[in-house]
Amino acid sequence: MFAVYSSEVEESQSIFQRPPRGTRGPAPGHSREEIVAVAVALADADGLGAVSMRAVAAKLGTGAGSLYRYLSSRDDLLDLMADAVIGEVRPFPEAPDPIDALVLLARRQLTVYKRHAWLGEAVQQTKGFGPNSLAYFDHCLGVLAPVSSPATAKFEAVAMITGVVVLFSRPQPEGLSFAAIDLAPYANLTAAIREASSGALQAPEDVPDLFERTVRSLLGGLLDL
Repeated sequence: MFAVYSSEVEESQSIFQRPPRGTRGPAPGHSREEIVAVAVALADADGLGAVSMRAVAAKLGTGAGSLYRYLSSRDDLLDLMADAVIGEVRPFPEAPDPIDALVLLARRQLTVYKRHAWLGEAVQQTKGFGPNSLAYFDHCLGVLAPVSSPATAKFEAVAMITGVVVLFSRPQPEGLSFAAIDLAPYANLTAAIREASSGALQAPEDVPDLFERTVRSLLGGLLDL
């Protein structure tokens, strides 16, 4: 019989607060790290929907029941997966100016979210904070320590950076065009397209791209900078 996380005390705890495996049963043939690595590979290849206890167990050459020595549910697995790949943001970039430092961090975070396209979906389902997530928050708050804004504003700023990252990490639609549309009834849209086409909205080379402008504007607004 497999040892599982079945007590009410254990079930009420985050997976990160529980021991790496059940306290009874045969000696472990795998580790949480190995299970998570297989699950991440499945998600990278076929999306989060491809990750199930049965699919992960099959890749490990074992039965799905054996995974319950280490996890109580798929939700536990998603928590571990998200925290593991968030660790790829390390080492955290440094810069003398807090906003510059957070922009660099946001870019590194964006790279991770694009590498693991399922991450944006997974973080919306996570039930607890793992060590990598906590380290990320701790680092961001340390960067913002010289800023005089209240702690609530700093928490909001850090959370909203991730929101922007998730938005920009999604594949952008291609081939959309107004060319074949009669825009005569839409005066504001027509004027904006005409202005853009004339080059009036073309930014100089030293102006940051849209992602950076968004992050900087967001931080400036939330932190009153």
